[in-house]
Amino acid sequence: MITTTRLILAPVTLDDFEESYAMTADPETTAYISAKPFTREETWGRTLRNIGHWAAFGYGIFTVRERSTGAYVGETGLAHFARGLGEAFDPFPEGAWVLARQTHGKGYATEAVLAVHGWMAGHKPTPRTVCIIDPDNAPSLRVAGKLGYRPFGQTEYRAKTVIMLVRRA
Repeated sequence: MITTTRLILAPVTLDDFEESYAMTADPETTAYISAKPFTREETWGRTLRNIGHWAAFGYGIFTVRERSTGAYVGETGLAHFARGLGEAFDPFPEGAWVLARQTHGKGYATEAVLAVHGWMAGHKPTPRTVCIIDPDNAPSLRVAGKLGYRPFGQTEYRAKTVIMLVRRA
């Protein structure tokens, strides 16, 4: 578990499924992630994948909650998604974050993602992490920039152009 000034981050569990589904079924929240909102089945698969990362790698995706209320904020972490984007991308932990629409604009993404990267540096140091972001997703690009991610190329992923970014330790 990771605690910040405003947030609590804990590995994803089955208890997080319904709130995760509510978030991923929102077309505004998933606009830059997927061509359409996620189905229950797709979110169920994501939930199981996120739980499995912890068993396979010793790190993975965290559920993010407000510290003061326990309200669901979203998910963030580092994981291996085997996207098939090549040797400059796939072997490295991938930073990921998605927040429920009602939490946007509060600085939670930056706070949570910084906390995860700090935790990772202390538990499983890695010389390089990567992420992909839709070029139109200005808020996520700002978060990535604050963390030190820098673009190193573009590629097609799921029929969309995405920017590949790298962060060095």
